[in-house]
Amino acid sequence: MTHSRRRVMRLAGLLALPATAALVLAGCSGSGSGDAGSGDGKSFTFTFATSNNLESPYESLAKEYMEQHEGVTITTNPTPNDKYGETIRTQLQAGNASDVIQTTPGSGDARSILPLAEAGFLEPLGDSAKSLIIPGSESVYTIDDQVYGQPLDFTIGAIVASLGTAKMKGLDDFPTTMSEFTAACSSLQSQGASLLALAGAAGPNVGLTIQGISATRVYADTPDWNQQRTDGEVTFADSQGWKDTLQTFVDLKDAGCFQPGAEGGGFDAITNGLAQGTSVGSFIPSGAAIEISKAAPAEAEFAVEPFPAESGEPMVLGSSNYTLSINAKAQNKEAAADFLTWMAEPAQQQRYYELSGELPVSAFDTLDLTGTIYEPVADLLKNKQYTPLPNNIWPNPSVYEALQVGGQGLLTGQSTIDQVLQSMDAAWGN
Repeated sequence: MTHSRRRVMRLAGLLALPATAALVLAGCSGSGSGDAGSGDGKSFTFTFATSNNLESPYESLAKEYMEQHEGVTITTNPTPNDKYGETIRTQLQAGNASDVIQTTPGSGDARSILPLAEAGFLEPLGDSAKSLIIPGSESVYTIDDQVYGQPLDFTIGAIVASLGTAKMKGLDDFPTTMSEFTAACSSLQSQGASLLALAGAAGPNVGLTIQGISATRVYADTPDWNQQRTDGEVTFADSQGWKDTLQTFVDLKDAGCFQPGAEGGGFDAITNGLAQGTSVGSFIPSGAAIEISKAAPAEAEFAVEPFPAESGEPMVLGSSNYTLSINAKAQNKEAAADFLTWMAEPAQQQRYYELSGELPVSAFDTLDLTGTIYEPVADLLKNKQYTPLPNNIWPNPSVYEALQVGGQGLLTGQSTIDQVLQSMDAAWGN
C-alpha cells in the first residue's frame, strides 16, 4: 500500500467522534405546503453543489440512507457550484426548491443561511443543531436564537497539493516562502505544467483563491479586520493588506503559477489537472483531496499545504463551511428532518468525514493528524493559526460577488486592484 493511500485510510480511522456528537435534530414542524418533494411523507428531494463529475459525498450518503430506510426515495439534484447560489435562491423564490438544501453559514454568499432565513425561505432547526456549532461562531448560524443550518464539517482553506506530482517534477518539498513558490512556478512552467490549477471562469474558485491569500496578508496581522470594517474603521480600498492580497494574486498570474488559459478554466481544470499530474495544487476546500484522489494514481499523495506568508508565521482559512437546511415550503419536512437526524448520528458523521475528507466540526484541533492529508497544517490548527472564511462574515453576497468578478478582471487585465477594492466597498454599503 502506498503512503498516499495510507493517508486517506488513516484519516477515516482517526475520526472517531466523541459521544457528544450523538445529537438529534429537533424543532422541525410537520408537512408544509410548498411545491418541493413528492408529498408521500417518506420521500424527499435534496439539492447540493458539485464541482466535478465525481460522486459527491452527499450523493453517497443519500444512497446509504435509502438502503437503510425501506420505501424512502431521495431525489438528488447535484448543481454546478459556480451557479449554485443563484440557482437555489431562484428555486426558493419560485417555491420549487428541494426539501433539503446544502447551504453555508453567515451572510456573504448567495447560498448563505442568514439572508435566506431572513427572507423566510428556511425552516428553524432545534437545539441539537445549535449544539454542533463551534463556540464563538453562533452569529453565523442563528437569528433571534433560532438555528437555520446544521454544521457538517471543519474545512481548511489552503492549497490541496499532490506531493507525488511535485516530486516527479523535481520539487522535493512544497514551497514555504514566496521566493521558493515563484521559483517552483517557473520550473514547472518550463516542463509544461503549473504549480496551481485555477478555475478562472468559475467565480467561487477565484474568490476562494484570493481569500486563501488574504489569510496571510490581512488576517494574520489583523484578525479582527472584518469587525473593523463593520465598525467603519477601515475600508478595502485603504487596506494595505487587501492591496497586497490582490497584488499577490496578480503576481502569481504573471509568474506563470496558474495553468495556461486559467482565465477560461472551469472546475474540470482543477480536477483533471490534479488527477492527471499537469498541476501540483489548487486553492480548494481541503476535503476535495479525498474526491480527487479517487481519480488520481496511488502515488499522487495529496496533502493540505499552507500558502507562504510574506513574513512571519503562515495562516490558513479554517471554519465550518457547509451546512444542511430545510426548505420552509418543503412538502416533506418530517422526512427531511429525519434525514438530518440521521446525518447527526455518530456513524453518519464518521461516514461523512470518510467521504468528504473534512475534519470533524468538534475536536478538530485535538486529533493526531500524523500521516493524514492534514499533517502539514496540524500545528497551525493546534496553535489556532486559522481565520474563518471571510465572506461568511461579510454582510451580504454582493461583497463576495464583487471580489469574484474583480478577480476575474485581474486575470484578463480588465480590472485594476483599486477598482476591485472600491467595488467591494461599494457592495458593503457604507
